[in-house]
Amino acid sequence: MTNGLNKMTELLLEAHERKASDLHITVGSPPMLRVNGTLQPFGEERVTAEMAERMALELINDEQAERFRIAGELDFSYELEGISRYRINAYRQRGKASIAARTIPTSIPTLDQLQLPAILNSLALKPQGLVLVTGPTGSGKSSTLAAMIQHINQVEKKHIVTLEDPIEYIHSHGSSIIDQREVGSDTRSFSNGLRAALRQDPDVILVGEMRDLETISAAVTAAETGHLVFATLHTTDAPQTVDRIIDAFPGHQQGQIRTQLAAVLVAVISQRLFPRSQGKGRACATEILINTPAVANLIRTEKVHQIKSMMQTGRQQGMHTLEMAIKELLQLGAIDPAAAKAYLAEVGS
Repeated sequence: MTNGLNKMTELLLEAHERKASDLHITVGSPPMLRVNGTLQPFGEERVTAEMAERMALELINDEQAERFRIAGELDFSYELEGISRYRINAYRQRGKASIAARTIPTSIPTLDQLQLPAILNSLALKPQGLVLVTGPTGSGKSSTLAAMIQHINQVEKKHIVTLEDPIEYIHSHGSSIIDQREVGSDTRSFSNGLRAALRQDPDVILVGEMRDLETISAAVTAAETGHLVFATLHTTDAPQTVDRIIDAFPGHQQGQIRTQLAAVLVAVISQRLFPRSQGKGRACATEILINTPAVANLIRTEKVHQIKSMMQTGRQQGMHTLEMAIKELLQLGAIDPAAAKAYLAEVGS
């Protein structure tokens, strides 16, 4: 192999050329590229501990290197100018450096380009409330949120503050002005950044991830006080998302948070990617919960388990379950039948 910087650049360029979503560097294995959801080796030469360490350190500055040394993991973004951006996590396993790099397109996709339901256009323009985008890692949450923020930026005169770890898509000012803050370099934590954002005259706040009680509580408060708040959670569907938020609070506070959430929630968008049937790229299947008065009543009265049936019959309000969306994509021949049917069997649908 060539030196770390050259090799890492070579690998990131290869990921771009092959339209890979991810690049993995781990000791004892060749570099691996994830193409159309499947890992593929790049070459046969196995990465040594020295190579992995060098490749990780060549991408970061001294301050980041010190944080990596202390914490054993580091999130950051990296750009090959004019080619692509990458969200990178460097971490240690068995004492050795490993790298996971996610490709971020340089242009921000539109909601239409992502083939997302049209209702997301109107959800993005709500005057206030809490909009949650959920799904497992690698399900396209960042792209969906970037597209919704960009939609606001094109048609509304707003002040948008984003809190990200790390910053992925770079937004330019449009009709709106956008301040993008990175956790670790611009603010200490999501919760700190969120509290500060409330003093920055925002109309819209994006919280990259609601990781803890403090951040969840601050996001709900921000939505209560007249702001439109977007946030993500690593939950698989809408009912689980509602439960996750409520369960984050101590028992004696759960009644209050149910009442607050029932009042401020706008929608939950859960999503998952499936390989396209023609083998090029992946398609997004979504689940959408709209917080109608009936849904709000279920949240308030501890009947979250009934939300799924309300989504199944709520198409008129823009709702549908993930299973409904997957079956529709199957009927259209848009996604790989084997992957879709395996998921449906797993969830018992």
